Amino acid sequence: MAELRSYIILDSLQEQLASFMASTVQGYMPVAGMSNLFVEVAPGMEIVRLLDIAVKATDVRPAIQVVERSFGTLEVHSESQANVRQAGQAVLDALGLKESDRQKPRIASSTVIRKVDPYHASLINKSRSGSMLLAGQTLFILETQPALYAILAANEAEKASRVTLVDIRPFGNFGRLYLGGEEADVVVGSEAAIQSLNGLSGRDA
Repeated sequence: MAELRSYIILDSLQEQLASFMASTVQGYMPVAGMSNLFVEVAPGMEIVRLLDIAVKATDVRPAIQVVERSFGTLEVHSESQANVRQAGQAVLDALGLKESDRQKPRIASSTVIRKVDPYHASLINKSRSGSMLLAGQTLFILETQPALYAILAANEAEKASRVTLVDIRPFGNFGRLYLGGEEADVVVGSEAAIQSLNGLSGRDA
């Protein structure tokens, strides 16, 4: 039986996260304001069957299908939140599970670094996929398990503040989120990110 590791519905995709996805995904690119379903399961190959079920259940478009050794991840989106929820319910029905059967997110680490050194900022920018971190700004790093919950944290942080999305790595054993900007914005964004994860229901790992 497949394990439901992550199950996330975003009510409104934020602009920076939408742009980040558009630059990295291989499927249909979502735009800001759309609703999104993200699902992570184990074993990984099960995600192929589940994506087929999701796109046939209603009018949604897929952006992500990632099959790793241990985990599989999908994303579908639509301008209609009802369609996204219908696709999600079809996935849950296929698994014989409920939303509450997802794994509760665990924050493995979180760090705020103030007044980032210019050389440190340059090092981070070498491997980032989002916006650049500027010298003197504040950096927030969040590590989550399962990895996909970094997506929810990023979206909620962007909703709450004028934080900059530097990078997000939502696949693998741990997810990582890098946010930058002015200290006040990063503090508000980091608090919103952590609160969104702590408030999520699910089973303990």
